[in-house]
Amino acid sequence: MALQVLRAQDRTPAPWKNGGGVTSEVAARPEGAGTGDFVWRVSIADVAQSGPFSVFEGVDRIITVVDGPGMALTVDGTSHEIAAPYEPFAFCGDSETECELLGGPIIDFNVMVRRADATAGVRIMRDRFAVRPEAGTCVLAVVLHGSATLGRQSVRLDRLDAVLFAEGDADDIDVDGVLALVTVADRGAD
Repeated sequence: MALQVLRAQDRTPAPWKNGGGVTSEVAARPEGAGTGDFVWRVSIADVAQSGPFSVFEGVDRIITVVDGPGMALTVDGTSHEIAAPYEPFAFCGDSETECELLGGPIIDFNVMVRRADATAGVRIMRDRFAVRPEAGTCVLAVVLHGSATLGRQSVRLDRLDAVLFAEGDADDIDVDGVLALVTVADRGAD
């Protein structure tokens, strides 16, 4: 299977499920799935104001500040300050979650998985590394800052560009900046 390069310029922004912001989907499975029927979904959001997050029943979430002064998330009554960029924070999508911006608009990186179907992890990468998805997994690499180059393919990825690796794909990535590496594992393989 060939790698899928997903360019930031090809994304179409869409309103949040609760109407409080705008998001651009990087990738989702199954392809074309909406907010109610994805197994996993990765997106980038522009957050211009404080307010509630949408509730996603049965979904686990990981959020990472990319740009801006950060936010305080109150998840089921417990406050968590997420001020530093590139530090993933995991929480339950079922939870009542309020966002308070810490001094202005932000851009955040979101990973959501239906916990009955899949699990996900996010690692922040700043150097050269190899990608070789294990059985039952896929890997999505998203440039959050700077650029990256796929070694064998000699494909350059600019800010917010991504590449999706399926099982059997392999390549090295040279990072000149900051890259989020998302690994999604199918629970059906358990």
